[in-house]
Amino acid sequence: MSLAQLSLLNLRNVHWLDTAKRLAPGLLLCAAIAWLASTLAALPWFGSHGLSALTLAIVIGMLVGNTVYGWVQAPAAAGVGLSKQQLLRLGIILYGLRLTFQDIAAVGATGVLIDALMLVSTFVLAQWLGQHWLGLDARTSMLVGAGSAICGAAAVLATAPVARARADDVAVAIATVVVFGTVGTFLYPVLYQWLAPSLQMSEAGYGLWVGSTVHEVAQVVAAGGAVSSNAADTAVVAKMVRVMMLAPFLIVLSLWLARGPGSDAPVPQPAAGGAVQASQITIPWFALGFVAVAGIHSLGVIPAQALAIGVQWDNALLTMAMAGLGLSTHVRSVRAAGIKPLLLALVLFIWLVLGGLAINTWMGGISAL
Repeated sequence: MSLAQLSLLNLRNVHWLDTAKRLAPGLLLCAAIAWLASTLAALPWFGSHGLSALTLAIVIGMLVGNTVYGWVQAPAAAGVGLSKQQLLRLGIILYGLRLTFQDIAAVGATGVLIDALMLVSTFVLAQWLGQHWLGLDARTSMLVGAGSAICGAAAVLATAPVARARADDVAVAIATVVVFGTVGTFLYPVLYQWLAPSLQMSEAGYGLWVGSTVHEVAQVVAAGGAVSSNAADTAVVAKMVRVMMLAPFLIVLSLWLARGPGSDAPVPQPAAGGAVQASQITIPWFALGFVAVAGIHSLGVIPAQALAIGVQWDNALLTMAMAGLGLSTHVRSVRAAGIKPLLLALVLFIWLVLGGLAINTWMGGISAL
């Protein structure tokens, strides 16, 4: 090896070492918060209340971020930024390890159609109410709508890059998911006891209603399991099908934002003459990666042990992303958002419960499964 090659190799080693030193403090801090959140989420009380590691990570991150984080913010900023951006995208890609295309077949055409109707109706309602009735900005309306319509915090995080949202916008949206998803965890089993006799609601039908309308996967498990294991199984499958719709949703949202932004839309305006340039479209490549991973998983070629390890890594990545988000979110900014996002989330929650019940009943999902 020549002297020039050795010099180049040394320069590269120094660069990687400097990068590692710059990122290490923030990554270690996010990892510590993620570990604490995961440990708490494994405790029976938190699990029974549908509080996942993702939810707990952002709460702990916000507590640290608004108290002692200022002392270490300078050295930790780079690693925290990597956690809430690049690690987030990688986590969304690996989320495909939880799903297979066979999951879609398990709930049948009726279940898929119900999920699609709930997703579209909830998101459209969020945009109309948020921007025209409550006067919210487009970013907040999109994030609250996505979190309510698809899969809670994970959907908010995945939608944020496409909507070009700020950390404060994301924190507000996730807060609404936590509040009303937790309420739903307790409300749905009570409603089942009231409504099952008159609607001839089967346990599987209840599970489909829960899976097509409750925010977080953990909350779906809690609400379904409160009735029976059969209800929980159907609820989780319906929820996973709904989660799988995240990737096409992000692609359609990106194209929609590029073609017809409103005055407050967080995207560039079209070029002169109304034409949409290719550079204006934010292609969510991580969403395509999500579909690709789910497709590989569907083939059954991933060994069970490797799959389990992949899911564990995915949990860690997403939890670290939530920790990074919490650390960079200031309570004063969340307070500044006011009560309007909560009002929007409340109306969407009512729609998910009652409108979801009506659509499930109309489509025959309540008793047909």
